[in-house]
Amino acid sequence: MRNVSLLLESWPTQSPFSTAVRTVTEAQVLTVTLSEQGAMGRGEASGIHYLGETAESLLAQAESVKTSLQQGIGREQLRTLLPAGGARNAIDCALWDLEAKLKDKTIWDLTVIEPGETHTVYTVSVSTPEAMAATAINLDTPKIKVKLDGDQPLACIEAICAVRPDAEIVVDVNQGWTFEQLVELAPELKRLGILMIEQPLPRGADTELEGYQSPLPLCADESCLDTSELEQAARRYQMINIKLDKTGGLTEALELAQQAKAMGLGLMVGNMLGTSLAMAPAFVVAQLCQLADLDGPVLLKNDRTYAMTYANGLVSLPRTELWG
Repeated sequence: MRNVSLLLESWPTQSPFSTAVRTVTEAQVLTVTLSEQGAMGRGEASGIHYLGETAESLLAQAESVKTSLQQGIGREQLRTLLPAGGARNAIDCALWDLEAKLKDKTIWDLTVIEPGETHTVYTVSVSTPEAMAATAINLDTPKIKVKLDGDQPLACIEAICAVRPDAEIVVDVNQGWTFEQLVELAPELKRLGILMIEQPLPRGADTELEGYQSPLPLCADESCLDTSELEQAARRYQMINIKLDKTGGLTEALELAQQAKAMGLGLMVGNMLGTSLAMAPAFVVAQLCQLADLDGPVLLKNDRTYAMTYANGLVSLPRTELWG
């Protein structure tokens, strides 16, 4: 019989973190621990806030399959019992970790993926142009992701570009613009050397992107949760941001990456804010991507034991004591 532990945890942020849709002061996560034959596997998830997921709803979903987990179900069975989302993600990642420990192998052995040097963007949250520039100038990284909304977006990005001309910069609008704003602002961002615009329009309200010739790549985040939404997203975007909370775990995330690459789409891996335990499986997906956004732990006051390290935007290889 497998032992199953489900725990809700709160990890305070260094400072309030704002996007176009919300401000958070803590990462509320579900942590799943599976123990079997002296081995232990763990997984963590924050959930998809814009679909109404909360830490409590993740716990309730995980509790609904606890008996099945105790009886030893695997990742494929899990996909038939829970929909894609945070609860399935935490469990799926715990199952990967447990399998690695039971077989005395690494995640790289199991996935046949070679780990390499991985840089992450560091994120500047929404504020005034002056405050955002002050944050950007102190970021110890050559890659920056800037959160924008509909309030002074051009002034904000111009202020950051002025103080960080050395940086590679992408912007993330988190569904915060209209199509008219995108058409107006995209050429300006191109002029400033911005590399990509992530999720400019609201999920479900981006049909106008079909046929639109953007001057720089558009990346789907909220508009592509998993493989079931890839075909539609491919008609509107040139890149896909893969997040394990959206896909419901590493298993589906790897399938999404494979299918998107086969369609010629660019790839980014992202996170919903969390500790190194959530970043470790996303680090696997990062090996298949052009861009990585794995800075969740940098935004927190504290991190896990055996945490991943961050220096000059370079993310260390996860230790097997942490995950995988």
